[in-house]
This record gives sequence, C-alpha cells and structure tokens, in this order.
Amino acid sequence: MKTRKKFYLSTHVAGRQYHEADDVWDKLKVGTELRLVYDADNRHDENAVALVFDDEQDGEFLIGYVPRAHNETIALLLEMGWSDVFECRISGVNEDVHYEQQLKITIKIRRKVEA
Repeated sequence: MKTRKKFYLSTHVAGRQYHEADDVWDKLKVGTELRLVYDADNRHDENAVALVFDDEQDGEFLIGYVPRAHNETIALLLEMGWSDVFECRISGVNEDVHYEQQLKITIKIRRKVEA
C-alpha cells in the first residue's frame, strides 16, 4: 500500500511577530492547517512563501513565512501551480520561547491521485 503523504520539512515560522499570528493565537493549535502561498511581490525575498491561516468567520491571516533557508523549492512549485501538492500543519506551539521559535510547522507532500 502506498502512503498518501510523505514528510518534506519541519521548521519554525519566520517573522511570526511581524504579522497576524497574535490576532488568532487562540486558534493556532497543533494540527491546524496552514495554506502555503508564494509571495511574488515580497521585496525582501524572491522565494518568499507565506503561511496563511484561513478562519471561516474572519477570513485569512498571514501568520509568517517559511524560513529563507527552506523556501526555494517550495516557492518554485507554488509559482508553477502545484499548491495542492503540499499539506502544511502546525506541529508545535510554545508561547514561552522567543517569537521565532513559538510556532513550528510540518510540511508534507501529498501523493498525486491517479484519475
């Protein structure tokens, strides 16, 4: 039997303190899904990949970014339209540490479904 998902990356959320994580902090739990979005207009990083939390009631919130050291391949695939290949979930929450270490994510690659 083939696995439906494979582990790709585990890392912290970069820039969390500069964005909207505080606005939805109580909703960010281990297992919460985040959407990966290629940020083509980011002036600081040409491979910027935003982490977006979609709230059914209040819309979308920019939580932070995939760290620069890990974003090049993800950005390329997102730019080329492969956003459905990734699953990103929060894998750690710890408000008692430095901002850059408070949120951890795990990204998996989904198996392509044969038609």
